[in-house]
Amino acid sequence: HSVSRTSPNLTFVPDCLPPDPVEVEELQRFVSNSKRLFVMTGAGVSTESGIPDYRSEGVGLYARTDRRPVQHAEFVRSASARQRYWARNFVGWPQFSSHQPNQAHLVLRDWEKLGKLHWLVTQNVDALHTKAGSRRVTELHGCTHRVFCLACGDQLLRSELQEHFEALNPAWKAEAFGVAPDGDVFLPDERVRTFRVPACRKCGGVLKPDVTFFGDSVSQEKVSFVHQRLAESDSMLVAGSSMQVYSGYRFALAAREKKLPIAVLNIGPTRLDHFASLKLNSRCGELLPLIV
Repeated sequence: HSVSRTSPNLTFVPDCLPPDPVEVEELQRFVSNSKRLFVMTGAGVSTESGIPDYRSEGVGLYARTDRRPVQHAEFVRSASARQRYWARNFVGWPQFSSHQPNQAHLVLRDWEKLGKLHWLVTQNVDALHTKAGSRRVTELHGCTHRVFCLACGDQLLRSELQEHFEALNPAWKAEAFGVAPDGDVFLPDERVRTFRVPACRKCGGVLKPDVTFFGDSVSQEKVSFVHQRLAESDSMLVAGSSMQVYSGYRFALAAREKKLPIAVLNIGPTRLDHFASLKLNSRCGELLPLIV
């Protein structure tokens, strides 16, 4: 593997034992037998890059705080909800956008280059698979690095929007308290009230990150595309996801229907445990590099 040896950030990774040699062998056999591997990743692939997940026991955002992510309907309906979202996102963006791929991302990129990985679907919105060099990838829930207008569909890079925010809020300062999985941070409400949010440069419409917020659904076009890639595959590997969200879980159900072998690599229980061919309880960035 052409994998650079970067030290993992374990702040948001639940405790687990080192990979069991027997488990390594089992996963090796699973991957060796696959010719067209379909991989689905979740937040547990990015925790070793220093991005927290929502659900991990003890270290996930839900376990540590009473914070919940923004709901789609609230964002669309309420100007104050958008102001709150973008103020927090503005503060969190420099740190969130600087996160780098870890060993797991790099190994999956290498499997793609070797022709082993047929398609990768990620539930993450952090662009780390793309940063790692993966090309055969679908971002199921979109990507925080892109922004679009809800009215006219005009798109811009999130980094460009950061410049607009800075121009509109030259004297605005706020200290962040802890980053969430989508780049959100904790800010006191009084700081948020004076934050100015730009409108679409083309039509004056509402700008939204190109991500599927909670309460929204993935487009039927994207779902159909992923089902097609799954139909071309001969096995499925789920890495770093408890598969609690139906938008991803439906593809595991489809794989089970097609009687594809399914391997799950995740610290803690998942919705697939009762029908997966193989369940491994290890860090993705520790176990995946051991597979040749």
